[in-house]
Amino acid sequence: MKRQRAGLFLIPIFLVLLMFVGTAFADKASVSIEAPTDVAKGSEITVRLIITHSANNFFHYVEWVRVWINNQEFIKWEYSASKRPEEATFTKEIKYTVKENMEIKSEASCNIHGSKGPAILKVSVKE
Repeated sequence: MKRQRAGLFLIPIFLVLLMFVGTAFADKASVSIEAPTDVAKGSEITVRLIITHSANNFFHYVEWVRVWINNQEFIKWEYSASKRPEEATFTKEIKYTVKENMEIKSEASCNIHGSKGPAILKVSVKE
């Protein structure tokens, strides 16, 4: 009788542990950048960020996404357990008027595993 009770007690614990096994094998958040690489001076470009992560739930999500242009922070999105990104893989777009050659750098970070590191894209101005 005691063995049955112990078994019934261990089943819910086992099921809860199974929910977290996926996070143990999860990867870090990453970003890829899409934008034109050669533009005319004064052109407005659309920069598209594709943020990739393996999960998007209350316990495991993208915590922040940042964009720097020529080493100056341009924009930052912050997330929390109650205000998570739309999906595990999602996009963000920004508009920017190009006045000179520029370097766009973006990085995302998982609340548990961190970041795979920044993505960098160089944009050249054609005169």
